[in-house]
Amino acid sequence: MPRQLRAALAAHGITLPSLDLHLPSYAGTYDTPPLIALGNCNAGTADRLAAALRAGRR
Repeated sequence: MPRQLRAALAAHGITLPSLDLHLPSYAGTYDTPPLIALGNCNAGTADRLAAALRAGRR
């Protein structure tokens, strides 16, 4: 799961170091898929992420 998102972000030059499975939701017994923890990023990374999302809407 996070691998595909990590690769897609990397294709746009974006790295989210904290990107990983949210372990409590992965280890729990819930009826929904585990959550993905996107983590923190700096302002430059947030700007690149926003630009990549805007470009994808065209």
